[in-house]
Amino acid sequence: MKQIEAFVNEVYQGVGGNEKEIKDLKTEMKNHLLEAVYELKKEGKSEQEAIEIAIDRFGGEKEMRSVVGQLFQAQKTFAKRMLYIAFTFLLFGIISFLSLGLFEYQHYQNVEKVGNEILGSLGTQTTISNDAKEIMVTSVEDNKFIYGVKVNSDNSNSDFEFSEDRQETNPFMKHFNTGFSNKDSDWSVEMEISNFDDLTYGSLFIGLVVYWVLFTIWATINAYHHRGLNTGWIIAFALLNVVGYLFFRFVGKGIKNETN
Repeated sequence: MKQIEAFVNEVYQGVGGNEKEIKDLKTEMKNHLLEAVYELKKEGKSEQEAIEIAIDRFGGEKEMRSVVGQLFQAQKTFAKRMLYIAFTFLLFGIISFLSLGLFEYQHYQNVEKVGNEILGSLGTQTTISNDAKEIMVTSVEDNKFIYGVKVNSDNSNSDFEFSEDRQETNPFMKHFNTGFSNKDSDWSVEMEISNFDDLTYGSLFIGLVVYWVLFTIWATINAYHHRGLNTGWIIAFALLNVVGYLFFRFVGKGIKNETN
């Protein structure tokens, strides 16, 4: 029935998307309409009346075009949002990595400054002065990323150790010991401090993994809508990410045209 076919074509006119999917949807809609027409004809309606009633019950051309358009627009919107979220996580990972890296650098600079200050207060003396002890205690109490300080000398029985037992709530933050010494004296300083490597590289890793997965999904959806999706391209997107998708857009189309 040409009128049914013309109605279906009008509904999907101008709709962008995967051609095979659109063709299947058009066939499904046409079959539903034809079934409705046959049922109406059994009830005693003429063919023209049956066609008009079936189309009217289906929703009419304008309404159906609106519904179909919204459906395909929703698919495109979903894909776009997924791409935006992917790049948001990528940006988050990079910014977190750079920010934490800068903070860690400043932290180590501060630790080095404290270590040199303690060594400077000890000088070449053979005992630890009260001023030096006060500097060590203050350095631990005033800096939540310094957990303890220990001072000793190879040529002296005098040593001093001060630490605070702090509960670490961040599972990515670990402690490690770092030492300082002065070639002009026999004193050495050992400090227990925070280490941010796991947090710094962990944030970058999480950002990259989430981005990689979401971009692969987005690229797969886009390839499907361009009628070029196959297992090989999915593997290329998963392994090569942006490079794989660019290869699909600029080379895949040529391969598809040649096969057609």
